[in-house]
Amino acid sequence: MRLQIFSNYSPNFDPIKRHKTQIKFLIFHYTGMNKESDAINKLTNFKSDVSCHYFIKNNGETSVMVPDSYVAWHAGKSRWKHYKSLNRYSIGIEINNPGHDFNYKKFSKKQIQSLIKLSKILIKKYKIDSKNVLGHSDIAPERKKDPGEKFPWKELSKQGIGLWHTLSIQSLKKNRKIELDKVSKKMFYNNLSKIGYVMKKTQNSKNSKLNNYIVKAFQRRFRQELVNGKIDKECLIISSNLVKKFT
Repeated sequence: MRLQIFSNYSPNFDPIKRHKTQIKFLIFHYTGMNKESDAINKLTNFKSDVSCHYFIKNNGETSVMVPDSYVAWHAGKSRWKHYKSLNRYSIGIEINNPGHDFNYKKFSKKQIQSLIKLSKILIKKYKIDSKNVLGHSDIAPERKKDPGEKFPWKELSKQGIGLWHTLSIQSLKKNRKIELDKVSKKMFYNNLSKIGYVMKKTQNSKNSKLNNYIVKAFQRRFRQELVNGKIDKECLIISSNLVKKFT
């Protein structure tokens, strides 16, 4: 079935066009607002200073807000591996969902169907690597939780959209809440760095807090059943499996 895309343009973008080879990432967001209409109004209001390239409604209807060739303002202050300010290198897709502050809920089947169709088009068009399909919380963990632990990353990975581990839930659960020694914790943090998260090495209170946000971002993405910011053996095993895919 062909994806129909409507137009609802936002004024919030950089006026200079970019070359398509600059587009290397696909970033997923949720809107985090109570009403769908409010989210659309914010993303198209020049006073808000935020936007996205595509918006997916509850019913799956998809709108383009900023053409791909322009930099939309969706990622904000962000980092992944050696990249900073990922707006310049990415396409941002907003999916309507109230988010953690307003009774966070599952994404609708129609939303995910539209997202899969749109993502496949963009991945093929811009030759986006699967390891560069990310969530907002991956690239801005201290500020963002979206698209969150109810986002179907595993399902999307089966469609060639983003990456997921190859471990069984049964084997992983046996290792849940098993504490790690210092050497194993260091190995886990090294794994996160290899995957792409930007960790802080010095252990002052500010950096420890940031690293805790990063652990939660990792869990929201890859260990969605339990997001507590605590490192355990399950997290280590998952991260070790993912390193092979992300490097």
